[in-house]
Amino acid sequence: MNSNISLAFQKCKRENRPALITYTVAGDNNKNKSFEILKSISKYADICEIGFAHNTPIADGGQIQTSSHRALKNGIKIKDVFHIVKNYKKTKNPKPIILMGYYNIIYQYGENNFIKNCKKVGVDGLIVVDLPFPENKYFAKKCKEKNISFIQLLAPTTTKKRMQKIINVSHNMLYYISMLSTTGGKLKISSKKILENYKKIKKINASKNIVIGFGITIKTISSLKKADGLVVGSALCKKISESIKNRQNPVINVSNMVKNLKKKLI
Repeated sequence: MNSNISLAFQKCKRENRPALITYTVAGDNNKNKSFEILKSISKYADICEIGFAHNTPIADGGQIQTSSHRALKNGIKIKDVFHIVKNYKKTKNPKPIILMGYYNIIYQYGENNFIKNCKKVGVDGLIVVDLPFPENKYFAKKCKEKNISFIQLLAPTTTKKRMQKIINVSHNMLYYISMLSTTGGKLKISSKKILENYKKIKKINASKNIVIGFGITIKTISSLKKADGLVVGSALCKKISESIKNRQNPVINVSNMVKNLKKKLI
């Protein structure tokens, strides 16, 4: 599957480093600011994940929940998320965009409508946290038909047999959840152990781009550099919260943080 996501990973591999993947919530701390944050951090990020806020997130920890709450309080709707992506894709040298969220919103919007609008505004990939394999096969097929990557999730508890099936049907990126936790938790296991588990997954199919997420911060990111990509989300949401609390500009603060994260990977 040829896409902007594949091209981003190819570029990173040529530069002998993992892809830096950021996650922020659309509409946090308001619609305009979240667009400005996205535009600013994409100077340093290789791929940008955008969360569409949900009032009952099952995988998100406190930092992302707080971001989602602010976005919902400010009246963010799925049409606004599409509008942010559309405007961002009009900027100079935009990075691949992955929308991340929960199936209920897609179901209410209508699967076909949702995918159609994703394609229209330039979404490159989708992560639907609560739509696991094999229940996601039909939806993933619809995404592939529109050249949108459906990103499958793998966990430390995923059996080898199940893992093989998921990897076989996956598109051009998989997301490995580093530990049994919600997002933003402190790493409960060593980076060495995470990479041991990661290498076992890569042995199944070395050609697939597999990224690691959950618990990655400025302190831990450099110890996981052997991965194809690393996702940082909660740390960025926390930085937005701190900026608001201290009456500082979240665009500048989050952008500087992503710049420093990138330095750790070069």
